[in-house]
Amino acid sequence: MAATTGALEVPHEPAGDVVSGTPTVGVVELGTFKGVELGVWEITPGVVRDVEADEVFVVLEGEGTVRFENGSEVELAPGSIVRLHEGERTEWTIRTRLRKVYLA
Repeated sequence: MAATTGALEVPHEPAGDVVSGTPTVGVVELGTFKGVELGVWEITPGVVRDVEADEVFVVLEGEGTVRFENGSEVELAPGSIVRLHEGERTEWTIRTRLRKVYLA
């Protein structure tokens, strides 16, 4: 299978636990690779809270910030690689539509 991530259609629905704005989220599951889920996820501008699953992701496009409950932050931009741990509480501030590819 071959595709360009920019051309991939990602259906959206309203985001849960919205802090501000009217963000929507979408996901396209691409299957599994050696038992690990692979997919593309995106979110539109706004601020949301989440409780994370174990995941590694690479930002393909967009900008934002992820704040962790311990006070640390990660700036998100194309090429950012981030590791999330199951149970972490986060707050995502998205400035421009963000698309990532993830392994979970």
